[in-house]
Amino acid sequence: MATLTLPTPAGLVPFTTRPPREFARALPPYPRVAYAAAHVVADALAEQNPWLDAKVDWDRTIAFRQHLWSLGLGVAEAMDTAQRGMGLDWPAAQQLIRLSLDAARSHPGAMIACGAGTDHLLPGPDVTVDDVIRAYEEQCEAVEAMGGRIILMASRALARAARGPGDYERVYARILGAVRQPVIIHWLGEMFDPALDGYWGNHDHMAAMETALAVIHAHAAKVDGVKISLLDDGKEIAMRRRLPAAVRMYTGDDFNYPALIAGDGDGYSDALLGIFDPIAPAVGGALAALAKGDLATFHAILTPTVPLSRHIFQAPTRFYKTGVVFMAWLDRHQDHFVMVGGQQSTRSIQHFSELFRLADAAGLLADPERAAARMRALLALHGVG
Repeated sequence: MATLTLPTPAGLVPFTTRPPREFARALPPYPRVAYAAAHVVADALAEQNPWLDAKVDWDRTIAFRQHLWSLGLGVAEAMDTAQRGMGLDWPAAQQLIRLSLDAARSHPGAMIACGAGTDHLLPGPDVTVDDVIRAYEEQCEAVEAMGGRIILMASRALARAARGPGDYERVYARILGAVRQPVIIHWLGEMFDPALDGYWGNHDHMAAMETALAVIHAHAAKVDGVKISLLDDGKEIAMRRRLPAAVRMYTGDDFNYPALIAGDGDGYSDALLGIFDPIAPAVGGALAALAKGDLATFHAILTPTVPLSRHIFQAPTRFYKTGVVFMAWLDRHQDHFVMVGGQQSTRSIQHFSELFRLADAAGLLADPERAAARMRALLALHGVG
């Protein structure tokens, strides 16, 4: 245990950590498919313009993927958790995908799926739907040429260029008709990326869902699953119940994931979550319990992680990556708290202090003394002695 002083809205308060929780380990297959959207580790010592350049520590970044695979989790590569579109551009994403796919080949049983989108196409008034199609084709072809499975990411350029649901249907029909293997379609809500407001041609999520479902039913053989990130369990369940039988629902709900993964009488969700990056050991333990039919232990492990996740993903939700990387630093997966694009500056010291408390409450500080020492260093930087 370790004691330190943390700032709260009421002032500085002493805090003492508790012993870390030991999570059971089991080998996959698990009763749910579980992908962790993984972060990238910045190269803190590189000469760069921190807000403009994407200098990545490739060795530490790949080592973290190996950590996830060792726990039986899949890796969702080059997604928004990897700061795609918020520091990581398409050339860097291609290198990340290539290195991760190479690493996965030497790790028996490793699951990996890779983000393909249109982020090299800058949205603008002159960008057409045909431009969006060509951009999607370029990235999908690149991922498949490297031997990767595709997560078809939502497109800012499409959200800007589309004039209605028909444009979405045309784009997705073209791309799904050309891919070699079934893809995971990612519907990322505007709370994660404001530029995606009105996706599928409607600002009302339930109306937008009709278009998404029409696309999925029309091309079900080319759709492994759909991941929706709307932070609304009711909408996810409503869509899940209407999917074709062979199409998975991958929860992207970082607020309500335990119940969605556990499921109900009408089914369950698999998972593709950013929060699985910082809570990976707990996820492995929970899925091991679920494999034994032990729902009580499954919930006992994951329920304490929900307040932590809700805190990390609080509005502005797009800054959740900062909390993910902060946890990796606390938990010894990297030696610094520097992010691509200088994104470590997007949250306050109050935010980090509450995150520290919640991580401790969930039993996720594997080395409380080391975590406390690092937290003290960050507090000192903010003037807390």
